[in-house]
Amino acid sequence: MEYRQLGASGLKVPALSLGTGTFGGQGPLFGSWGTTDAKEARRLLDISLEAGLTMFDSADVYSDGASEEVLGQAVKGRRDQVLISTKAGLPLGDGPGEAGTSRARLIKAVEEALRRLGTDYIDLFQLHAFDAATPVEEVLGTLGDLVRAGKIRYTGVSNFSGWELMKSLAAAERLGTPRYVAHQVYYSLVGRDYEWELMPLAADQGVGAVVWSPLGWGRLTGRIRRGRPLPEGSRLHDTADYGPPVEEEQLHRVVDALEEIAQETGRAVPQIAINWLLRRPTVSSVIIGARNEEQLRQNLGAVGWSLTDDQVARLDAASSRTAPYPYFPYRRQEGFARLNPPMAG
Repeated sequence: MEYRQLGASGLKVPALSLGTGTFGGQGPLFGSWGTTDAKEARRLLDISLEAGLTMFDSADVYSDGASEEVLGQAVKGRRDQVLISTKAGLPLGDGPGEAGTSRARLIKAVEEALRRLGTDYIDLFQLHAFDAATPVEEVLGTLGDLVRAGKIRYTGVSNFSGWELMKSLAAAERLGTPRYVAHQVYYSLVGRDYEWELMPLAADQGVGAVVWSPLGWGRLTGRIRRGRPLPEGSRLHDTADYGPPVEEEQLHRVVDALEEIAQETGRAVPQIAINWLLRRPTVSSVIIGARNEEQLRQNLGAVGWSLTDDQVARLDAASSRTAPYPYFPYRRQEGFARLNPPMAG
């Protein structure tokens, strides 16, 4: 396993992390992902640690905290061997204090996460969404207090827009509070919007990308094919509306390219899709998921080898889309491109 710096911080994280959305799965979304119990979770952690995968990502909203509880049981007795990443900020109920990132909400969220995880500190705590109703100064001040108290060690965000992240980073600089070192983002061969603004921002400001849904919400598993119906048993039957949309023709172009390279390399389609991500600028870690041991071992096979430059170029071409304004002039027009050359294909 390769280890990388998390943004501009001193924390080294594995190139692959394990998402725990399947742990304790409940409800229409998380229940369809998986229902991993503590015994099964411990086995998945055994396999992960043997492979050098040491970071495990959760959130309070995953099955109403059950994911954190199962993760806590799975890491019991080996807390010093793992990095725990979790998130808070999305609504847990309808009450006024059950959503957002106010001081009261953040303190409560961290205390409850620590209890569920059975630990006294969180390695990486991320805001699950931007809270426009709470001043960034209040958010940053609260997180700084939690860092000084030893309850969290590094801070990050998830699903922020460019202006939201940059405003927060500028405020942290002004206030002298800890800066966000991670941005948990959606990024895949069928979802490359991260490259247009957030990737250049991350490179400039030292924010590492922690990628969620690298297989495009389950679309790049190798089971979806051009001209065939959605396979029986695919979780997309139940969860497609929850995730990022993908145009059908774009999906099939990408899958066709992945299939060609799979034939050339003898690698599985998911391994190729994840390996492509690991070559992208600013990516610190890619979160993989697994319902079972077989899926985990397959996804772990995404590391330890590299696509050729030609294969990367073919995947770039198959997945390329026209950027929206104001980004497309920087890709298309010479004067703009000379001022700001693109970071990625």
